[in-house]
Amino acid sequence: MNVALLDTGPLVALFDADDMAHPHYRALLQSEPAGWRLTTTWPCVVEASHFLPPVARWQMLRWVEQGAVSIFPFDPCHLTDMLALMQQYTDNRRTQMDFADATLVWAAQEMGTQQIWTIDVRDFYRYRLADGRSFEIL
Repeated sequence: MNVALLDTGPLVALFDADDMAHPHYRALLQSEPAGWRLTTTWPCVVEASHFLPPVARWQMLRWVEQGAVSIFPFDPCHLTDMLALMQQYTDNRRTQMDFADATLVWAAQEMGTQQIWTIDVRDFYRYRLADGRSFEIL
């Protein structure tokens, strides 16, 4: 089984047939014979819910409810690490790390995984795990 994190963009694309990335992520989901163990965070689910139309939103939430993707938990005490990541990767003149990205980078470090489904290529190419490893973007 292949393990990967799931960012907001692909989560939207999986459930919105009109999304440009829909065919790519649907094919990727079916491409792994042993299946995928996908993990995301609640901030990504909330963002995806905002971008999806009602019927697609409900389908996505049912998919989460059925355990097709796991939600990596965090507690308020973990916000210190996430805030540090946001500060590290924010340059007010050029780019900012949002909270959802910070939760995924933090989860990647906790899980020891580098694979991520994301359309946010520019940002995830520059994010690094604590040991300096880069993400493998799918």
